[in-house]
This record gives sequence, C-alpha cells and structure tokens, in this order.
Amino acid sequence: MRKLLPFVLVALTTLCFLPSAHCAKQEDPIAQLQETNTETNQPNGLHWGPNPKTYSNWTTHSNRLIPVYSFGITLDSVNGENSVYRSEEKLKSLFGYVPTKTVNPTAEYFDQTDVYQLQKQAVESGKKRIILFVYDGMDWQTTWAAAISKSGQVPYREGRGTGLHFQDYRGTTTDFGYFVTTPHNDGTDVNVDRQIVTSPGGSTLGGYDPHEAGDKPWSIPPDAGYPIAKGKNTKHAYTDSSASATSMTSGIKTYNNAVNVDYMGREILPIARQLQNEGWHVGVVTSVPICHATPGSAYANNVHRYDYQDITRDLIGLPSVFHPGALPGLDVLIGGGSGDHKDKDGKQGANFVPGNPYLTKEDMDSIDVANGGKYVIAERTAGRTGPEVLQEATAKAIAEKKRLFGFFGVSGGHLPFQTADGDFNPVGSRPSKVEKYTEADISENVTLSDMSLSALDCLEAKGKPWWLMIEAGDVDWANHSNNIDNSIGAVLSGDQAFHNVTKWIEEHGGWDDTCLILTADHGHYLVLEKPEVLTEK
Repeated sequence: MRKLLPFVLVALTTLCFLPSAHCAKQEDPIAQLQETNTETNQPNGLHWGPNPKTYSNWTTHSNRLIPVYSFGITLDSVNGENSVYRSEEKLKSLFGYVPTKTVNPTAEYFDQTDVYQLQKQAVESGKKRIILFVYDGMDWQTTWAAAISKSGQVPYREGRGTGLHFQDYRGTTTDFGYFVTTPHNDGTDVNVDRQIVTSPGGSTLGGYDPHEAGDKPWSIPPDAGYPIAKGKNTKHAYTDSSASATSMTSGIKTYNNAVNVDYMGREILPIARQLQNEGWHVGVVTSVPICHATPGSAYANNVHRYDYQDITRDLIGLPSVFHPGALPGLDVLIGGGSGDHKDKDGKQGANFVPGNPYLTKEDMDSIDVANGGKYVIAERTAGRTGPEVLQEATAKAIAEKKRLFGFFGVSGGHLPFQTADGDFNPVGSRPSKVEKYTEADISENVTLSDMSLSALDCLEAKGKPWWLMIEAGDVDWANHSNNIDNSIGAVLSGDQAFHNVTKWIEEHGGWDDTCLILTADHGHYLVLEKPEVLTEK
C-alpha cells in the first residue's frame, strides 16, 4: 500500500485542473464540464471565440445582435419597418456618418439607442415607474445556455425562448426583439485630468453588416472574425460596456470608454437626470462595483469609464472632476465595491486617493446621515448577515425619509459569483484565477434580489414617479473568464431577481403605470455546437 500511495496521490492531483485548486463536485456536471474543457482547452460541445478547435480563444465582447424583452410596453415603434437600419438618412443622423455595408432595407432589428427612446415613450404615455434591467454581457447564446441548463433539455433553437422567468412571464403586455450594439468608434484617446477628448474619431468606426454577422441573434456568422472586428471583408468596431450603456441611457452613439459624453467629449444628459429634473426619484442597483461602466452610465459624466472615484462622486452628489459644483445624486445606490484596495491607479488621474478604488473613505463619511449627509449607509459588516444589514438601513431610510446607500462585495469588488447549481463554489478558467469564498463572504453579502427589493421599497416610499436601473453585472465577468458555470449561475441569479421584481410589482399596484425593459449591453462569443452537453443533471 505504501508503494501505491504516491501514485494514487499523483493520479488524484492530475484529475484537477491546478488553477481551480480543487475538483468540481461529482454531482455538478456543469462545473465538471467547465473544469475539463479548461484543463484540455478542447471544445467538448461548446467554445468561446471564432476558433472552433479550442475551448477558450476570445475573452472579450462581440458585435452580436442583443435580445430585449419588454414588459408593460411593446417594441412596435422601433422594430421592423420602423428600424433605423432601413434608412440611410436615419443612420447618418444616428452615427454622424453612414456606416459601411450597414443599411438593410429588410432589417427587423433596431438600435441600442432605441432602448432610451422606449423609456422616453413610456414616460410620455403616462408610465410612472420605469425599470431598466440590464444583464451585462448576456447575449442570446448566454441566455440559451442558462435556459438549457435550468430545464435539462434544449427547449428551443431560435426566437424568444422558454425556461427562464423573463422568457415565460406573461403578467402584462410583453414583447421580444433584438438590436445592434456597435459604438460610434473604438480607439478614441482622452485626458482624464482635463476631461477632454484628445483624438476624436478613433481608429475603427462602428456599423453592422448582416451579410457577415447574420440578421438574427442566433445566426451563425458567415465570417467568424467579423463580430470581433477581424472580418475579411468588413471591419466594424464592437462596443464596450460604457458606450453601450450610454446608448441605452442617453440615446447616442459614442466612443468606447465614454460615460454619457458624445464622440467629441461633450456632456449628454442621461434619462435618469432628465427625469430627476422633472421631479422623479432615481436609483441604481448592481452586483458589481457601484461605479462600473453600466451603473456609472445611469447617471454620471466622464470621458473615461475607469475614473471610478469621480464617477462615484457624481452618483452620490459630491463635487467631481467633471462636475465641480456636484450633481444632485441618486436617491438609491446599492452595489459592490467593498473589499478592494489600491495604492496606485494611473487610469484615475491625478486626484486618485489610495485605498478603495471605487469610493474614498472621506467621501463615504461625508454622505453618511450620522455626519450630516443624505444617505443611510448599509455596508458589509463583520458578524452580521448582509440581508439583515440592508433591511435595517432600508427601514431607517424610509422612516426618516432619507436616501439609501449600500456597499457590499468581496475582494475584486463584486458580489460572490453564483454557479449553475446555485452554490458559490466556482471552478477555474484559463483567463482568470478561481475565486474562493469564506462563509463570511457569503453570509455578510447580499444578492441582486435583496438589493432590488430594497431599492423598490425605498423609491416607492418616496412616491411616484421613479426610475430604477438593475444590473446583473456578474454575467459579463463570467463571460470574460470564458466560464460557462459562472455564466449560467449569473443568469439564473439575475432571473431570480427579475422574478422577485415582478412579484413586487404585482403586489404594489400592478403594471398599469409600470414599464420594465430587460436586455443586455453587449454580447460575448459563446458558441454552443452541442447544446445537449448542458442538459445533464
């Protein structure tokens, strides 16, 4: 037995992919699939990127068409015959130029900026509660993977789909469509300290060629390199999260990395601030750092998305580099960011303060009601459960008619990553190290559902009308890591939040004055060649 022991230990060790530091649970087939594909870098039914021969070969965004689900309104005003992509004149007005090979007289898809237009139309029609529910990075294929995993079968191969709450919900008028996410350009340079664009126009212009990419989200692109700006015949820029979020909140095409500024760096007013100026209350909830691209673009202005501390200052109503006189600030802001630390950050400019890269201690202290500020603060607290801390702060904010600020997370700033089985036990991936969580990491944090319900309660208590962004940001982090286990878990976590939001709406007056738009800001490059590999339970 002593002679066999070294061999046994070696054999057991090699069964695990070393970056994950542990083996996937035997009863968790999605985790096992992720671990095996990562170890071998062989596709085994699915892969990430244009190369079908390796599991992981592209770890960032793509120019895929993105699905949108509307509740309380239809998409008739923007899709089909009303699509901006059927008109050269409308495209020139949108982009400031006519993108090459982009006009499509039969386009059924519309543009990402139309999400902004739909919100405006909802307000004009008399809606008093607007919810923009953004799954960062969730394209049609990511949604499909989660629906397959949840149902244990392949329930559809095109269209709206079934199996997830947001696909199946019929408690109000609902619609399904898809849009183009391409930015104005990629490659624009800026000066963060001076808050100016130094080289407008960038290096790669936007556009969408349906002949190279396909005219539906589930289409297989004839040119596999086209969605990532490496097309043989056509080259168009694919978006980042800030340009895409700006499109949805401000209705413009802009350069990658822009936060509510146009391609020249000029300030654009997002819908939340427009509505706030008309007496609306506004809020943002996110599972990733509070000032990341999508939540930041709900309210702030900045020439670069990585100027985190200044973006946060806009969100909480403090003087910032872009707004020395300060904005009014959000009524509710709950998300991640706690648990991270940096001594230096060259991307944030000369006024970066060492410490938490998203929120300085001085800024947090200044907004606390205990110090005369406007916000009741709920933050991750050792020895206390996250939901308890948040519920207590929510009740206090409502009772005292104050604003609510929530700050949670683990190292890296996000909430713990849920996996496909509903657990918080991720396995590894090639681009990223595996994350391990302590019991405190789980118990002391909150979920997207927890944060969403607190935000809804606070905004409703302030009285209608109100606007709220909810972001499931961890989908994007999972897809950047080419981690199918985390990706499915993030979609399911967000879907549970959506389910709880719809129940809250039904219990608080129903849908007559409510509009909810659920969508994503961009896609990645997951390819399911054999979707059946995700059906094992």
